[in-house]
Amino acid sequence: MKKFLASAGAAAVSFVSSAAFAAQPEPWQTRFQPAVTDIMRQTTWFEQYTLWFIVPITLLVLVLLAYCIWKFRESANPVPSRTSHNTLIEVIWTIGPVIVLLFIAVPSFQLLTAQYTPPEEPALTLKATGNQWNWDYEYQIEEPLSFNSAMLPDTPEDRKAAGKEDRAAYPRLLAVDNEVVVPVNTTVRVLVTASDVMHAFAMPAFGIKTDAVPGRINEVWFKAEKEGLYYGQCSELCGKDHAFMPIAIRVVTDEQYNTWLTAAKADLAGANRALMAAIDGANKVASAGN
Repeated sequence: MKKFLASAGAAAVSFVSSAAFAAQPEPWQTRFQPAVTDIMRQTTWFEQYTLWFIVPITLLVLVLLAYCIWKFRESANPVPSRTSHNTLIEVIWTIGPVIVLLFIAVPSFQLLTAQYTPPEEPALTLKATGNQWNWDYEYQIEEPLSFNSAMLPDTPEDRKAAGKEDRAAYPRLLAVDNEVVVPVNTTVRVLVTASDVMHAFAMPAFGIKTDAVPGRINEVWFKAEKEGLYYGQCSELCGKDHAFMPIAIRVVTDEQYNTWLTAAKADLAGANRALMAAIDGANKVASAGN
């Protein structure tokens, strides 16, 4: 009985921990990461919606090809047909695709409009600057906060020093030394640019992706609805270490964000450790309550 309770407790802690770090790539993943913004939910719906057109069309073309290969093979038709056109078929394959494209175009334009139209004025503006091969972040607030975020070296010493020894929460090639921290249920504007070559700022769980172009600023926004640690990557080939340029955004409560922001202005590393300790403590309380 004691072993069962211990196992159940461990499972509960594991569940809470995994729930807090819900959006990251998984082995053999074929679907999108769990959506934590309304835009990503719309994107997921649109992908499923278009499959209702793509799959039948693909199967129809496959059947027609197989039928033609069998029906008009050389042994069955030693003298090829000289038919040049068929008016009915020409009308069908002209009007049919037009109708299909209209059914796809309308919701796609609606989604595109939503992606460029925040529901409210952003409460927080971040500037993300891509470098070979890390990111500079600047919180554009009354007293600006700036820091660099690079991939965490995958050595026991570096992980222990950063307090990020849990590889489930801080995966290899995705964990960073300094995460971006934002409050939950807050509209955040991200101004994206680059200092050297083209990069791309992409966060799959948020449904955002835009190029980082030197000398130009692109703008995206998100409103994360669930606390947790979310991972993205540079998505534009930018040199030999392109694969080692992760993006990490930690979504926390308003209270945790304000506490972190105040401390980070004086001691970023200390603020990050205090925030992780607060989150771990909250997870333990939650798991004990279960």
